[in-house]
Amino acid sequence: MFEYNDIKEELRKKGYKLTPQRRNTLNVILERDGEHLSTEEIYEYVKKECPEIGLATVYRTLQLFEDIGLLHKHNFDDGCNRYELADPKQDHQHHHLICLSCGKVSEVEGDLLEELEQEIQTKKGFQITNHTLKFFGYCKDCKKKQ
Repeated sequence: MFEYNDIKEELRKKGYKLTPQRRNTLNVILERDGEHLSTEEIYEYVKKECPEIGLATVYRTLQLFEDIGLLHKHNFDDGCNRYELADPKQDHQHHHLICLSCGKVSEVEGDLLEELEQEIQTKKGFQITNHTLKFFGYCKDCKKKQ
């Protein structure tokens, strides 16, 4: 994962400053690493530390962080975009398990599609740069309740 100083440096290299609003937004994301937070959830957390911040500022900050590669934006078909820190050491994003009952999102570590990618590249001559994979179903807790 990105370290705080790496993020500051990345922003500086791209001509951006780490404003108090960006710093507070970044802190929320770093403190909740591994969670898949919506813009509104991030805003509610940031607002506690920075009450004067507006929702539009959080939207712009998340867009900036995504544009410079610090965040990945996901759509888990729940009506909102969700964000998580990018891992600069990984070639591809990890896979997700999405519970259709409670909405919980879990991560699947490891790249399950390496062989398929190789086959596609070999047979089709298609250069793959990234992929995403989402599995929809029911988590253990929701299965027990059924």
